[in-house]
Amino acid sequence: MNRRGFLCKSACLAVGSLLGVNSFSKAFAFAEHGETPFLRSKIALIIDDIGYSLPRARQFLKLNIPLTFSILPRVPYSRDLTFEINSHGHDVMLHQPMQPYNCCIDPGPGALYEGDDQSRISGVIEENISEVPLAIGVNNHMGSLFTECQREIHETLKVIKNNGLFFIDSRTSNNSKAFNAAKKLHLPTDRRNVFIDTTRDESTILSRLYLLKQYAQRYGHAIGIGHPYPETALAIEHFLGESWASDISFVHISKIMYA
Repeated sequence: MNRRGFLCKSACLAVGSLLGVNSFSKAFAFAEHGETPFLRSKIALIIDDIGYSLPRARQFLKLNIPLTFSILPRVPYSRDLTFEINSHGHDVMLHQPMQPYNCCIDPGPGALYEGDDQSRISGVIEENISEVPLAIGVNNHMGSLFTECQREIHETLKVIKNNGLFFIDSRTSNNSKAFNAAKKLHLPTDRRNVFIDTTRDESTILSRLYLLKQYAQRYGHAIGIGHPYPETALAIEHFLGESWASDISFVHISKIMYA
């Protein structure tokens, strides 16, 4: 076993001692899944909009693959699901609400808006992080307008960096300034390649997973974003059962951010 494998298994033993045998076995399984992925293309799949429903989140825990869950702040099960998902060995992110172009759509509690000053941006994000205390990164919820606002997104990313988190640009706007702004701040960052379930149809979602695989094969890794829909969980399960998936390694987003 190489040094990296030894350290990885040692970390899993530490997790097991803290979380119990069941959580340890899952953490160890994820470590084994990722021990030789340099031979494969990597997919990091983020499940957004977590926090409103326990059953909707738990259906993805049953898939038994590394997933990343992005949790909305200040909704009924934000904190409970943060700890439950983390105990299963998965990465947790803050799904930061931001203003969309459509003024008729409410981005939800804890949102950031065009024109917010530095003080409000800092206060909102700090409170939201306290709602998702085990978050290791942030991605935007909506935000087609906000991510185009140079000053506001710059201030937002500074707060994220000061909290030791990374940032994933969900790319809800083709004109988003977030990814480039994060790079200028030397903030660990990446951006979404494929939304897999803009249409809630299992066969369509499956085709989007194949597209995500093509991105991964071309660039070495790819980031997909899905939502806690039953159709999405079924499509992922179907994809995992296909021979198409045999040369793909699903990994937590942290494996890509800190590779």
